[in-house]
Amino acid sequence: MYRRSAAAAVLLAAALTLTACSSDDGKAGAEAAVKPKPPASSSVPDPADASPTPSGPAASVAPDAKPTGPVVPDPKLTPKTGSFKDNEKKYLSGRVPEKMDPAAVLQTGEEACQRVERTAKRDKDAATAAIISGEIKGAKDAITHLCPEQKPVLTAAEKGFGDGSRNAPAAGTYRALTQGTTCTWEAKGKDGSVLASGPEAPPKAGDRITATVPGGAATFNSTGCFAWIPA
Repeated sequence: MYRRSAAAAVLLAAALTLTACSSDDGKAGAEAAVKPKPPASSSVPDPADASPTPSGPAASVAPDAKPTGPVVPDPKLTPKTGSFKDNEKKYLSGRVPEKMDPAAVLQTGEEACQRVERTAKRDKDAATAAIISGEIKGAKDAITHLCPEQKPVLTAAEKGFGDGSRNAPAAGTYRALTQGTTCTWEAKGKDGSVLASGPEAPPKAGDRITATVPGGAATFNSTGCFAWIPA
């Protein structure tokens, strides 16, 4: 009887050990299958982050979004210490959600200015493209109120449009804001016929790519060109 009980105990221990090993292996396999998430980007990334690259459609520059809920009234826009300048108050007007520190909202605008300034110093086309694509968020109001010296970059961005499809494009010649070699474009009429397309030859790295949109074009489509501004 004792021998039978001892044998049963040994068999039970072995079964438990195999079950634990199988469970650990399954857990390890599941963990190996999960890819690690990329690190979060810095609030003020290096200007190289805003360089135009043919990485997909970019939207045309649009007005900066403001909170849809209750905001701090203008008379109560005061920092914990010191005071805001007139241009800072204009930037913050209607932009600070209730129970939020106005200084934190102001900081986001200042960071947008820093990105535009640093990027434009290295490459104005890169700064313009970053505003058109929305890579530098909140640039329009930030430039208007906090760093007006960057208005030429904003003006160029407001005249441009992003990669993808554009209806009723204005006739004229446009320049692609990319150094890539995969940029292609075409202008079509109302009947879908191709009125113009390009480039005529495969572009090389660093080539200046332009597109001439004829009058009467119904759509302008481009891929790999990132953004366009008048040439």
